[in-house]
Amino acid sequence: MKEIIGYMQVPKARVGIIVSRFNQAITQNLLDGAKLALKQLGVLDSNIECVWAPGAFELPLTAQIMIQNNDFDAIICLGAVIRGSTPHFDYVCSQVSSGINRVSLDFNVPVIFGVLTTNTIEEAIERSGTKAGNKGADAAFAAIEMISVLQQIGKS
Repeated sequence: MKEIIGYMQVPKARVGIIVSRFNQAITQNLLDGAKLALKQLGVLDSNIECVWAPGAFELPLTAQIMIQNNDFDAIICLGAVIRGSTPHFDYVCSQVSSGINRVSLDFNVPVIFGVLTTNTIEEAIERSGTKAGNKGADAAFAAIEMISVLQQIGKS
C-alpha cells in the first residue's frame, strides 16, 4: 500500500498570508506566529508575501486575487471574529469559511483557514499565542504540509 504523508519542509515554497486588520491586537499575534513557524520550517522570507485586508469578510476575495496574480503554493488566511450580541458573527463566520473553501477548490491551491471564531476576547487571546498556542503557527504548519502532500500526489 502506498501512503502519502506531508513533510514539514518544502524549501522553495511560496506562501501568501492575508491578515484581517479588524481585531489587529489579535491578528498581529497570529501573523507573528505564522511568520515564525514558516521561518522555522525553512521558508525563505523572500518567498512570503503578506497582505492586510480590512476584515475577515474580505479574506476570500483577497485570496482569490492573490492566487490569480501570483504563483503561490499556499495562502494562509488569518483573522479573528468575536461573537457579539447580534447574529452578525454567524453570518460573517459562515461566509468567510465558505468563501475560503471555495477559493481553495476553485484554484486547486491550499487556502488555509486561520480565522479565530471565538465567543469572547479572552478566548481569542488564548488562541493567538497564550494558553491554547498560536493558531497562526498552526495554519502555517498546515500550509506547508498541504504543499508537500499536493506535490506528492502530482499537483506540481
